[in-house]
Amino acid sequence: MKLATLDDGSADGALCVVSTDGTRGALATQIAPNLLCAIEQWDAVAPALDAHRVALDAGALIESESFVLDQARLRAPLPRTFQWCDGSAFLAHGALMERAFNTAPMPDAREVPLMYQGASDDFLGPRDDVALPDEAHQIDFEGEFGVIVGATPMGVSPREALGFIRLVVQLNDWSLRAFGPREMKTGFGFLHAKPSTSFAPMAVTPAALGDAWRDGRLALKLHVERDGAWFGEPDGRAMHFHFGELIAHAARTRALSAGTLIGSGTVSNEGAPAGSACIAERRVLELLESGQPRTPFMRFGDRVRMEARSIDGMQAPFGVIDQRVVRIDNASHDHSNN
Repeated sequence: MKLATLDDGSADGALCVVSTDGTRGALATQIAPNLLCAIEQWDAVAPALDAHRVALDAGALIESESFVLDQARLRAPLPRTFQWCDGSAFLAHGALMERAFNTAPMPDAREVPLMYQGASDDFLGPRDDVALPDEAHQIDFEGEFGVIVGATPMGVSPREALGFIRLVVQLNDWSLRAFGPREMKTGFGFLHAKPSTSFAPMAVTPAALGDAWRDGRLALKLHVERDGAWFGEPDGRAMHFHFGELIAHAARTRALSAGTLIGSGTVSNEGAPAGSACIAERRVLELLESGQPRTPFMRFGDRVRMEARSIDGMQAPFGVIDQRVVRIDNASHDHSNN
C-alpha cells in the first residue's frame, strides 16, 4: 500500500491512498484525516485503507472519488510529526565525513549507530523550493531512506523493532556544512547545520516493496542528479545497521511515539563508481584523488533530483524529489511549489 498527503491548506494535509502503479490517488479522509492520525490508529485503519486502495486499483471508485496523481500537489507524507531521529547506517559515508571534518574515528562505529535528533515540525514536500539564507553556509543535499514507526516501547530489541515499522520513505536531509564542525565540537548535536528535511511524495508499506525490502534494508539504488547531470546512484543494500537496529538504538532509553521517523543516513557505497548522494562525499573523494575538492556546494537556483529505483531500474516506489534552492527573501514561508 502507498499513501500520500494532498495539500489542502491545512497543517497536516489530507490523507490519500495511491494506486499500485503510482498514477492515481483517492482521498481517504473518511478513514483517517491525515497520515499521523492513521499511524496512531494503524491496526484499526490499515485494513480499510488497503481496501480503499484495492478499489482504486480495480477502477471501482466513481470518477469524483479518484484523480490523476500530480506529485506537485503532494506534500511530505508526514508534513510534521513528534520526533525525527536520523542515523548514520552507511559506514562508507561515516568514514568520508571523518575525513571531511577532520575528526577521529569512533572506536565502536561498527557496533553502535550514530544518530542525531532533528527538527520534525516543518518537513518539505517533494517539489517545494528550499529557501535558505546564505550560499556561504555551504548548502548540501543528502539522499536517504527512512521509516515511520508505530508506538514503540523502550528497550525493544532490533528484531522486535522491525515489527513496529509501518511505512518506508525516501528523503533529502539538507545540510549546511559550514555549521557542522563547530556544532559537532560542542557535543550538543546539530542545530543550524540541519534545516528542514524534504521527502518524496509517497510512503510505502514494507509488504508493498516486495523484494526491495530485505531484512530491514532497501534493495534500491538512489539516483541523484544535480542540475540535470548524473551525480550518483548508491545502493541501499550496503546499509551496515538495518532499520531494526536503528529503531532499537533510538528506543534504548525512551519509548517512541507513533509517527516517529527514523532515517538511514546518507546512502553511500565504498569507492567512486556509484557516485555520491551528497556533495561533501564527492569533495572528499576529489581531495583524496587530486589534493583539491572541485565540486562546489549548492548555489541559489541550483536543482537536485532524487529517485529511488529498483535494482533493474524499472520501479520507483516513492516518486521523485525535485527541488530548487532559493534565497529565503525570494520564497514564501508556506513552501509554495515551483
